[in-house]
Amino acid sequence: MKPPSRLGNRLLAGATIIILAVWLTSAVAVMVWGSRDRARESDVIVVLGAAQYVGRPSPVLRARLDHALSLWRRGLAPVLIFTGGTGAGDTTSEAAVSRVYALKQGVPDTAILMEHQGKTTRQSLAAVSAIMRARHMRTAILVSDPFHMLRLRILSTQYGVNAYTSPTQTSPISANKGQAFGYVMSESIKVPMMIVAHTLSLDEP
Repeated sequence: MKPPSRLGNRLLAGATIIILAVWLTSAVAVMVWGSRDRARESDVIVVLGAAQYVGRPSPVLRARLDHALSLWRRGLAPVLIFTGGTGAGDTTSEAAVSRVYALKQGVPDTAILMEHQGKTTRQSLAAVSAIMRARHMRTAILVSDPFHMLRLRILSTQYGVNAYTSPTQTSPISANKGQAFGYVMSESIKVPMMIVAHTLSLDEP
């Protein structure tokens, strides 16, 4: 077996540097985007789903809901869309649990829409986009954890939603530095992979 050529070593080193640079840029972008609240008057507030426990929102989901309800009470949007499907072994969806929680907090049923089929962020935002188009809605405030904001913004653009991200500040994930760091690292990989996958799909005939 021939030893690697100098050119091969240089190409490998160059590719490694580029990959590291992309990853580092992505990680910084995830953190910066998650640190800013861009909420403004919109047609709808969209709450990204999280786990629910036997009909009750998990602490993570409850933090997202409380933040969304605060925005709704401020009059930033007249309608709430709750997202999230039914997990394995569950008998109700995350969206349905969110709806019940909001009703108990005084939100009228007429101000609530649900997307209860999505199992992933992409699936949920695709469905939200369809709901908004059907009701001639153009702008949305997206509510989730800080680490989620950049990917939500990119996905919403891909689905034609004019979105403003608004991270909750009370999530137990944010309070746990180690857990929050892990999610940021995960997103820093997901974001460039998602962009590449979308670009390649656009290139398909």
